[in-house]
Amino acid sequence: MGFRFEFDPVNKILLGRLDGRLTDESLSEAYEAARERAAATNPRAGIWDTSAVTEFAVSSGFVRSLASRVPIIEDAQLPRFVVAPKIEAYGLFRMFQLTGESTRPELRIVHTIEEAFTLLGIQSPHFQPLE
Repeated sequence: MGFRFEFDPVNKILLGRLDGRLTDESLSEAYEAARERAAATNPRAGIWDTSAVTEFAVSSGFVRSLASRVPIIEDAQLPRFVVAPKIEAYGLFRMFQLTGESTRPELRIVHTIEEAFTLLGIQSPHFQPLE
């Protein structure tokens, strides 16, 4: 699995894109990398896009343990989204949402990235790659 990060400095949105085969280990690695990017960019919102993930080999136990970690964006009131167009992804991240609800009350699971942009009130995001 690969992941990359982009940032919209105008709207202050951190976007993480996941692709390929997603496993417990690769999701854990991406999660920690996202925490580093969030600390560096101080975003007002965050989006994980799983649209390019080809296989979800993530265990439900791991999803629950991940939800108990410190959130990527520590301010619980800031909006965050997971784009999950595939049924298996939607179910996994809904479990994540329910398990971590107390520390991520503004987390929403959506089917398209356009839904996230609409909910954020963003019409023309200006994402730039992050190293």
